[in-house]
Amino acid sequence: MMVITSPGEMTRFAESARASGKRIGLVPTMGFLHEGHLTLMREGRRQSSVLVASIFVNPTQFCPGEDFARYPRNFERDCAMLQTAAVDVVFAPEPSAMYSADAQTWVEAGEITSGLCGAHRPGHFRGVTTVVAKLFNIVKPHLAVFGEKDFQQLRAIQQMVRDLNFDVEIIPVPIVREKDGLAMSSRNAYLSPAEREDALALSLAIRAAREKHRAGACCAEEIVFAATRVLNRLKGVAIEYVEAVDAETLARHPSLDRPILIAIAARVGKTRLIDNAVLQP
Repeated sequence: MMVITSPGEMTRFAESARASGKRIGLVPTMGFLHEGHLTLMREGRRQSSVLVASIFVNPTQFCPGEDFARYPRNFERDCAMLQTAAVDVVFAPEPSAMYSADAQTWVEAGEITSGLCGAHRPGHFRGVTTVVAKLFNIVKPHLAVFGEKDFQQLRAIQQMVRDLNFDVEIIPVPIVREKDGLAMSSRNAYLSPAEREDALALSLAIRAAREKHRAGACCAEEIVFAATRVLNRLKGVAIEYVEAVDAETLARHPSLDRPILIAIAARVGKTRLIDNAVLQP
């Protein structure tokens, strides 16, 4: 497994691989990997002949007061895990290599990033789509794999790819959960044992919303209420939002005749967690 830190060297490697007929897969990450990431790697491995995993804690997607400085990092452990998934290249640039001091250009996906997490984290998705656009230009993948846990991020990247004619296929992968239902996340490492128990409220709320939908909810508000009621049972869980939106456009006031995304963001202690599910009509 190669480790490349220079964007120029990464591009030269990618161009050589493409010239020899190789199919490049990319899995972008911010490191501190877990089984959810490895599931993405295995899907990328299945669909490509050269698999690149990027590890880059992207400073431009952190809002003021967020946890960039303390975001968990363990590069050696990450590399050991990536070797088990047969990753060919780890692209691990420094921020100074990705953003020049006079950088002025941003990529924004527009309306699809305005609600949900975008309403609470101004500038976050601008940072996400900009860095992913840069990774696509540097790594030149034929396909890129993204998890559905960050569902709004997935939709923003799909929008960007369509709008800007990126020649890359986006492969979504369902949420990977712990045995008790908690969605896997690098930020779970912040949780104390008691907070870890409280965090299960998010997946239980998703389950309640799914059950209400299956039982024949008359409107999206009923689905939201069912999830909110579960979260409100625990004092250790502070709701940021619970919303039901159209699963394709992320527009509010969705029709129950179309797939609906039930999405939750909440703080458990000081840790911000998200979860979601797509409910089919």
